[in-house]
Amino acid sequence: MKEKNIHLLLAVLATGIMSFAGVLIETAMNVTFPTLIEQFNISTGMVQWVTTIYLLVISIMVPFSNYLLKNYSIRKLFIIANLFFIAGLVTDLWSPSYAVLLAGRLLQGVSTGIALPLMFHIILNFTPMHKRGTMMGVGTLTTSIAPAIGPTYGGIMTANLSWHAIFLFLLPVLIISLAIGLYAIPEIPVQKSGSLDGISLIGVALLFSGLLMFLNQLGSWFCLISLAVGLVGLVIFYRQATRRDNPLVRITVLKNKVFVLFLCGFLVCQFLLLGISFVLPNFIQIVLGKDAFIAGLVMMPGAAVGAILAPISGRVLDTLGSKKPILFGLSLATIGWILLTVLLRMPVLLGFVAGHVIYMIGIGFSYSNLMTTGMSLLPEKDYGDGNTLFNTLQQFSGAVATAIVATIINLSQQSNADFIAGTVTGSQLSLLFLLALLVIVFIACIIHFKKEPTVN
Repeated sequence: MKEKNIHLLLAVLATGIMSFAGVLIETAMNVTFPTLIEQFNISTGMVQWVTTIYLLVISIMVPFSNYLLKNYSIRKLFIIANLFFIAGLVTDLWSPSYAVLLAGRLLQGVSTGIALPLMFHIILNFTPMHKRGTMMGVGTLTTSIAPAIGPTYGGIMTANLSWHAIFLFLLPVLIISLAIGLYAIPEIPVQKSGSLDGISLIGVALLFSGLLMFLNQLGSWFCLISLAVGLVGLVIFYRQATRRDNPLVRITVLKNKVFVLFLCGFLVCQFLLLGISFVLPNFIQIVLGKDAFIAGLVMMPGAAVGAILAPISGRVLDTLGSKKPILFGLSLATIGWILLTVLLRMPVLLGFVAGHVIYMIGIGFSYSNLMTTGMSLLPEKDYGDGNTLFNTLQQFSGAVATAIVATIINLSQQSNADFIAGTVTGSQLSLLFLLALLVIVFIACIIHFKKEPTVN
């Protein structure tokens, strides 16, 4: 496979643009939620499904993509993913109802669920080891910076045009991605390996759907039914993964405890990225009474800083190893997050900007390097399964984070006679919950690096 002439940087760029657009649109819609609530007459709990259904579909598609990558050429998969995305954009550009809007998000989720693992597959299989940190930094730029840029982009479009414009202006971006990919990615024959484990895929769908419905239905006895569905899905997936010779995903990679540590650290960072992209724009609009443009603008400086740091942090990893950038990044992320949490009780827009910038500097140094370090611990034969776990759980954790913070805020709003006060309390409780996860991961990484100070 590697002897074929692939234009590596352009191939990563083409898949990266598509992945970037996919992740960007996750949070670009968050600033539109107050508008959508009013336009479609829906609740906070319902509106978050605009993001949740999208992330749910990605979570199901990514493990399916592990099978696709083993049986179909990267060129074919790239073209299919691109066309699905374009179809989803056109659907949502037109969408006259909430149901049609969700249908378009579903199509976009199918595309991003193929594009993300495809991008990392190209990086892991075609990049020399000594350049892998830098290229992984470029790749994870799409998943670390896009969530931060999304609210800014969505806010500008919504305030000046319409939320439909969010989809309109991404159409030429996808066409450019398609043109670059058609040039850079050759038709590379694939030696088909294994059949599709459809039962495992059903298990994944039940697991993720059930757990997300459980989180959205907290406070109602219906949540117990959803939890039961999720647990059934977990049992089905686990049985298949441990009994089949060619399972959908080999979970034996999870026996590597250090790999699991960096995977968890990466997922917590994703929790934070999606959590703050939901909480802060909505807080600024609902509590402070600002419009979507201002809400998005507050996120812009941090997004710009993160965009600059993503590839640089990968180069730092290649030069200095993983310990310094990861611990430095997690420490700054913690400081920034504490500042954001405190400011919810005494809100100052410039304070939110400063806290978000500090936090994004920390994310810039830690996020992609956690994934790179974790993947480097696996033998080459396990790259596909490790890549699938990172990307599947990344998207699912984003959906979970969005569902959790939306549920906390929604319950707080319903239990408080003052809607604004309930929003403030719910927002702060959401950030405190996520702060606890960040601190746990930070301490675990400190302990690990003290035991193994020479790990690269």
